Amino acid sequence: MQHTVSLGKLFTIFFKINAVTFGGGYTIVPIVSDEFTRRQHLIDDDEMFDIVAMAQSGPGAMAISTSLLTGYKLRGIPGALTCLVASALPCLITLSIISHFYLEFQKNPFVRSVLNGISGVVCAVLLVTTYNMAKRALRHHKVFSAVMMGMVFILSFFLHVDTAYLILMSGMAAIVLFYFTDREARS
Repeated sequence: MQHTVSLGKLFTIFFKINAVTFGGGYTIVPIVSDEFTRRQHLIDDDEMFDIVAMAQSGPGAMAISTSLLTGYKLRGIPGALTCLVASALPCLITLSIISHFYLEFQKNPFVRSVLNGISGVVCAVLLVTTYNMAKRALRHHKVFSAVMMGMVFILSFFLHVDTAYLILMSGMAAIVLFYFTDREARS
């Protein structure tokens, strides 16, 4: 499925996506996924799902990690660096402008109204992204995925277990179940 894409096109795509998307990594994921799986046909759905899973598990901003890993997948290290710069640049530009006019923005009722409206849209996008990721996760290993999602939700929402522990616990359970059981089956 993989075709080549120029570094200039990668830069343009990620710069545009990051310049107009509010709400962080989970709001950017469906846009990046749609762009590279459906429009450009450069990455298939399963590969994109893996990229998102790796981006979530690493440190730092998920939007930047997703961009970096997508660039690496498509063009290696030059692609990763191109997408990293293209993703970080809109944030730096926006924050520089906002910091310069911070007091005016803070007092402006129009700006506050816009931000309140955007927060509603971000919530909707997060719900759609979560639903799509759950649907993909349940495609393979249905029982394991459903049990892990339920356990993590309960531990996080009701018992307030730290996210780092939940990620570590989920990773360890997956290693034990899939690595060691697959290894025994191959022996």
